[in-house]
Amino acid sequence: MKVQRFLLTILLSILTTFTFMSVAQYRFQVREIDFDKIKQETLDKNSRYYYPKLVRSFKSNDTIMNFEAYRNLYYGFVFQEDYDPFRKTTFEGEKEIEELYYKQDLSREECNVIEKYAIQALDDNIFNIDQLNYYIYALKHKKKYARAAVRQYRLDKLIAAIMSSGRGTEEEPWVVLFLEHEYNLINFLGYVAKDHQELSGGIDCIKAVKEDDNSKTRDFYFDVSRMLKEAARKYPEEF
Repeated sequence: MKVQRFLLTILLSILTTFTFMSVAQYRFQVREIDFDKIKQETLDKNSRYYYPKLVRSFKSNDTIMNFEAYRNLYYGFVFQEDYDPFRKTTFEGEKEIEELYYKQDLSREECNVIEKYAIQALDDNIFNIDQLNYYIYALKHKKKYARAAVRQYRLDKLIAAIMSSGRGTEEEPWVVLFLEHEYNLINFLGYVAKDHQELSGGIDCIKAVKEDDNSKTRDFYFDVSRMLKEAARKYPEEF
């Protein structure tokens, strides 16, 4: 399985570095993901972590969700019917919009275009981290700092929730539900992917180099077994 990635841009590099610095302020315990418990919690209408409740809270303008809620929000998505590990949001004029990501000086009108597309993409998939980053950038550029701060908070907690699933090592890989999140995490840590390998047992390994020092290399490990299990269930003809 080959993963196609957007070329790194100056904009995304700045955004991801800022996000990692924000995430670093949160203290969280690395704990194994108990999918059975998460399934029970997110499908129970009487649970505080009932999935529709979590989505409503995440999309609201408040920041009341606790850390466990973010873990249930992210990993509970695999038990929702609209979960598709290979989903890609596409819209008419997408290529033209992507060109704006490469510009350093944007007009307000161009920021409006980025914001409009980001909203559409996030309505389709709230875990589209790239588009959430672009949305935050557009809001800040328009000096909508309060709105940007709320979304930055959500992004920080979402990344922290994923990182709490492991340490990115072979013994304790990070558990992800989308392949692009592998690249999001290593970018947040200041690394650039150079090679992607699929190992046995549903483990991916990304060999990466430090963005500001190519002499520094590191291997990052990700557990995609749950993602592949759901993909095989929904697309049996391809597996």
